[in-house]
Amino acid sequence: MSQILKGFEGPLFYLLLAAYVVATLLYWGGALGKKNGLSRAATWVAVAGLVINTVTIVVRMLIAHRPPLANGYEFILTFCWGIVAVYLFAEFRYRLRALGSFVLPVPALLLLFVEIAISPAERSSTVIMPALKSQWLTIHVATAMLAYGAFAVSFGLGVMYLLKERKMRAAARIGGPVPGDSGADERRAASPAESSMTGGLPDGSGLAAGVVEVNSGILARFPALEVLDELAYKVVAFGFPLLTLCIITGAVWANYTWGTYWSWDPKETWSLITWLVYAGYLHVRFTRGWKGRPAAWLAVLGFAAVLFTFFGVNYFLPGLHSYANPSG
Repeated sequence: MSQILKGFEGPLFYLLLAAYVVATLLYWGGALGKKNGLSRAATWVAVAGLVINTVTIVVRMLIAHRPPLANGYEFILTFCWGIVAVYLFAEFRYRLRALGSFVLPVPALLLLFVEIAISPAERSSTVIMPALKSQWLTIHVATAMLAYGAFAVSFGLGVMYLLKERKMRAAARIGGPVPGDSGADERRAASPAESSMTGGLPDGSGLAAGVVEVNSGILARFPALEVLDELAYKVVAFGFPLLTLCIITGAVWANYTWGTYWSWDPKETWSLITWLVYAGYLHVRFTRGWKGRPAAWLAVLGFAAVLFTFFGVNYFLPGLHSYANPSG
């Protein structure tokens, strides 16, 4: 049975790669060309990709008789699944197809990395080391992948916010200087069409120019700034408890395996740094009212920390997690 299933792994991987690349291109085409048909097709290709992603993970589990958590290839499969699952929930819940242009490239690039950097032999199922034989590890990785998926979505929302806000401010300057741009200014009402997140843009011809300019291009498909900001907050608020649980279960697993809850391994250290970035995001939002541009930059910075925790540590900072590097 395992030998039969192994024959499906290669084709499934390439189908998955094709699905996420095609979905990305369709999302871009729909956004750039204002073609609703392309955007709808992108959604269903992404759904098909998630189904293929799920099947690929299940096939690996059946072949290996264990959760797919032993090497970089398996981690990337679960990472992609988490990103697309959280994204599709956000799209169907909030009707945000434009977000796909910024989120789907992430799993597409991850799988392209696998194709370029990880050989088929290195992707194959292997006997896992004793340290990986723990239910705590399963919970640890599952919560990490969902949290990272949420943070990828918040990254996309943050980029959308920054692009739209920058364009509005640049266009609004046609009519005169722009006042201060603090988080509070960004929540000041500007117009019913663009909500209250315009960075303190002035009334009059400048604002009108900004609204016309934003509504005439790709940014016309973006929600109001206030909506982007609020959704990014909700997604981070969803992912942060999962990241917290990930770190806690990782500590319990470490104590079970190595006899210590925390050893300042590079992966542990960078997981903590990532946690602190998102804790800071939530803290300053609650205590200082940070919204708008500062919050969007924190969402982008947080996902950069996620990517370094996931890849950079494995390449440049060897430690107890070195068995999980993307090359096997």
